[in-house]
Amino acid sequence: MKDYKPRPREKKRKPVGGTLLGIFIGLVLGLAVATVAAIYVTNAPVPFLHKGQAPRATPPHADQKLAEAAKAGAAEKPKFDFYKILPGQEEPVTERELRSAAAKQAPGAPRDVYFVQAGAFQNPADADNLKARLALIGLQASVEPANLPDKGTWYRVRLGPYTQLDEINRVRQTLAQNAIDASLVKIKN
Repeated sequence: MKDYKPRPREKKRKPVGGTLLGIFIGLVLGLAVATVAAIYVTNAPVPFLHKGQAPRATPPHADQKLAEAAKAGAAEKPKFDFYKILPGQEEPVTERELRSAAAKQAPGAPRDVYFVQAGAFQNPADADNLKARLALIGLQASVEPANLPDKGTWYRVRLGPYTQLDEINRVRQTLAQNAIDASLVKIKN
């Protein structure tokens, strides 16, 4: 015979500390992920390390100083020899020489070709950083390796070629506004 008498039910066991255990495991995993991410970020190379500062490049207007020293007959050896890559093909240009060349330029005659050199570096990453910085301000530059005797390989950051004086002045003004010292180089015909 069946017994229909109500019996007391057995109580269900509730999980003890389930929420607290989940929070603790989540915190430990989050801390581990944050630690790994911090180690990765601090060891990764930084492309724009000197964002607010001008990059270490050639001294301002080094080309003009070299030209003046050569004219004065100085016996000192110049610190940088950027123009020996194509002997007789390039020469530094001063502001006065640029203006006089523009004034003498006859209409329809072949124009001189100029490059604006924003810097030169022994480390190619530094040259690429400057090229990227120039791209951020709207200027397209190229990096050209130059093998210099007794100096090794230098990476020149150049803008151009330019033939118009107003275009050269616009680029130089933009560079000056962004604290980038640049020099002008003329390619001989």
